[in-house]
Amino acid sequence: MGASLSELEQPPQSQPQQTHQHSQLQPHQHRQNEPTNKEELRLPSRRENLLLSPQYHTKSPSSKKAVQNSTVVKCDETQSATKPLIKELSLSHNYEHILKDADSPVDKSSREKMCDQLYAGVFLHHKTKKYWVEKNSKANCFMLYARALSITWAEDPNYWKWIQQKDVSEGTTEVAELKRVCWLEVHGKFDTRKLSPGILYQVSFIIMLKDPAQGWELPVNVRLVLPGGKKQQHKENLMEKLRARWIEVPVGEFVVSEKDGGEMEISMFEYEGGMWKQGLVIKGIAIKPKIFT
Repeated sequence: MGASLSELEQPPQSQPQQTHQHSQLQPHQHRQNEPTNKEELRLPSRRENLLLSPQYHTKSPSSKKAVQNSTVVKCDETQSATKPLIKELSLSHNYEHILKDADSPVDKSSREKMCDQLYAGVFLHHKTKKYWVEKNSKANCFMLYARALSITWAEDPNYWKWIQQKDVSEGTTEVAELKRVCWLEVHGKFDTRKLSPGILYQVSFIIMLKDPAQGWELPVNVRLVLPGGKKQQHKENLMEKLRARWIEVPVGEFVVSEKDGGEMEISMFEYEGGMWKQGLVIKGIAIKPKIFT
C-alpha cells in the first residue's frame, strides 16, 4: 500500500528503484572502468588520489547525474507523502459499506479529500445519524440523533417538542425538548458490526438541562444491553449535572468483538416515581472510543 518508513528515511544519495532498473538495461556502462588485467590493480598515485577526490568531481558529469538522481528521490518522497492515507483508510473498519447510507456522495477524487471528510463526519439516513473516523485511533464513531431514537410520547406536542439545532461542526439537526411528562422512556439501537474491532467504546447520552428543570429528584436509569444479552445498568442523578450546556451521561462501555457482533440497545428511563419532569433536551447517543484522562 503506502511507502514504508524505512523507504522514506533513505538519504538523498541513494539510488531509486527506477534508476537501478535502468542501469540493469545497460550493464556496459558499469564495466567501462573495470580493470582489464592485474597490473591495473595497484595503489593509486598521489595524482590519482587528487583525481578521485570529491572536490575534483564536483563539476563532473557523474556528479550532475548524482544530483539528478537525488532529485528523483525527493520527487518520490513527495509523491509518497499521500500514500500513508491508503493505510489510514484501510484501518477504518467497514467504511465503504457504511458510506452507502450517506445523505450526499462522498468525494473520492483523492484519498486526502476522502480522509478529510471522514474525519469531519458524514450524515446518514437523512441527518438522523452521523459517522466519522477518530483521527488518532482510526476507529469508527457514530452519533444517533434524537430522531433515530424511540422516545415515548415524542410525537405528542403536549409532552415533547422538536427544535432545529444549529451547530458549527454538525450543521442543523433536530433535538427533542421535554415539555412535561411523568413517564420518561428513551431507547436506541445500533449494530456493533459497524464499529472497529478491538476498540474500547463508550456509549453516552448527550443531553442538556434547561431551567426550570424540575422533577429530577429521583435518579434516572441508564442501561446498555450488548449482543448476546449481557447487560450494564446504573442510575444517574441529573440534579447534580451542569445546566444550560451539552453533557455526556455515560451508559456503558465494551470492547468490540467481530464474532460477537450484533444489535445492542441503549436506554434511559424513569417512570416509577410518578413525578412530572421538564427541562430535559435530548441530542442523541454518542458511540466513540473511550478517552482516558
